[in-house]
Amino acid sequence: MLLNIQNLNISFDSKSVVRNFNLALESNTILGIVGESGSGKSLSVLSVLGILPKNASVEVQKMAFEGQDLNKIQSNKIQSFRGREISMIFQEPMSSLNPSMTCGKQVAEILLNHKIVHKRKVKAEVVKLFEKVKLPDPENTFDKYPHQISGGQKQRVMIAMAIACKPKLLIADEPTTALDVSVQKEIIQLLKDLQKETGMAIIFISHDLALVKNIADEIKVMYKGEIIEDGTAEDIFYDPKETYTKALLAARPKADKRLKRLPTINDFSGNRFKIDEVSKSDRAAEHERLYSQKPIIKARCLEKQFKINASFFDSIAYFKAIDNVSLDLFKGEKLGIVGESGCGKTTLGHLLTGLMKADNGRIYYNGKDILGLKAKAFKTIKKDIQIIFQDPYSSLNPRMTVGDAIAEPMKVHRLVQSKKERQERAEELLKAVGLQLFHYHRYPHEFSGGQRQRIGIARCLALEPKIIICDESVSALDISVQAQVLNLLEDLKERFQLTYIFISHDLSVVRQFSDRILVMKSGKIVEQGEADELYENPKNDYTKTLIDAIPI
Repeated sequence: MLLNIQNLNISFDSKSVVRNFNLALESNTILGIVGESGSGKSLSVLSVLGILPKNASVEVQKMAFEGQDLNKIQSNKIQSFRGREISMIFQEPMSSLNPSMTCGKQVAEILLNHKIVHKRKVKAEVVKLFEKVKLPDPENTFDKYPHQISGGQKQRVMIAMAIACKPKLLIADEPTTALDVSVQKEIIQLLKDLQKETGMAIIFISHDLALVKNIADEIKVMYKGEIIEDGTAEDIFYDPKETYTKALLAARPKADKRLKRLPTINDFSGNRFKIDEVSKSDRAAEHERLYSQKPIIKARCLEKQFKINASFFDSIAYFKAIDNVSLDLFKGEKLGIVGESGCGKTTLGHLLTGLMKADNGRIYYNGKDILGLKAKAFKTIKKDIQIIFQDPYSSLNPRMTVGDAIAEPMKVHRLVQSKKERQERAEELLKAVGLQLFHYHRYPHEFSGGQRQRIGIARCLALEPKIIICDESVSALDISVQAQVLNLLEDLKERFQLTYIFISHDLSVVRQFSDRILVMKSGKIVEQGEADELYENPKNDYTKTLIDAIPI
């Protein structure tokens, strides 16, 4: 047996976070561990490498790797053990890679530290690794810095680092979270290919059960620090026994049906959920009403380009992020914009909100050309068109309570004069997004990812906008939390009469939420149409690729 863990318990300040964790892993197998954020899945596996926080209290009956007791390895020898015997791919490659070192040197450092190759031969070995993980142009990638390559390429560099010493066990901790679905599919296939080639074992950690099913031989489902179900991937996916496992599967948008509300964990635990589908006739009637109006926003022939080479010695080159894009948005509509990273969808959203200015083209809001407006005149437009960002934590001031963060826009735009009235309005908004009044005086770091996204939505609603642009606002959330946020956005749409532009790389999520979908590639709209029709009968090859990449 490669790895044997018996009765692992982890706690912080007497608070138990992992209980009775057991694992028996054979060589040449892939084990998936699934659960929501905070379920203890990452902590359980990090304990194997001895990289838990210092205040963690660990009790374990047995933790052995190839029969060797991991708890008896001396601290000065554990460094050589990590990377050589057991290696790890972390969730966020940008924060895991050193921004001041080239990608090649970072992988070379691993090889040199473990004395795998001589310094004279290390570059050739790194280039071979880059070829193995299918990085484009391996020779040039060696000399590039992390910020000069895409998210999927950064993750491939991390995989190259992880397999550099030919470990017997590879731990992949959420390695595809927030990546484009097509890149996600490539990374999954790459890990499977590497596993077959090298015979190493893999522990694949994720919150997405459908994704894990595509890579794992066996799956363990964790909930609140405990393994509640385990079995083969087929058994867990097609015949789950536990209510929580069923809820995880149900929370993902369905390819064959459109639900009025996505089921959540709470719905299943309380046995309250009733499958309620949207009929085609009701949807057609709603669309007839929507599209009989004049557009609230008309964008015509938009263009935006950025300098990509402006050094003293080189001629200036430009990258066209938005290339002749035109669109209409109707009042009460949910317009989805989908495409891979770099396709221009976020830039388009920023042009519509005024966060960026278009180089060419026109944007009409209620018939008024807004691109030519001066800053003071545009302030009212900004109030009406708000944006929810992908990462709510970085968009909230860590030194402000969430209540003050929600009240601040009201003060800036002079919507509510007195401090007392602003607080009362902020408290109303907190309740509207499913939070409590006592949350008003807490800081962003005291909330979970899903709660912070709700705070971002409340802050957005503070200005009573007409249009909200959701920019990848659910892409990094647990599947169950994603379902809660999508349901919340639907509820708020009815309550506040909102119009949405929903930007994402995940076509299954966009299809569930949207009335129409625009598909973007290389700054252009390559296909558009009614969401279900586009999903079921895509015309463009790129759209077909995005649909094929969705985990099922």
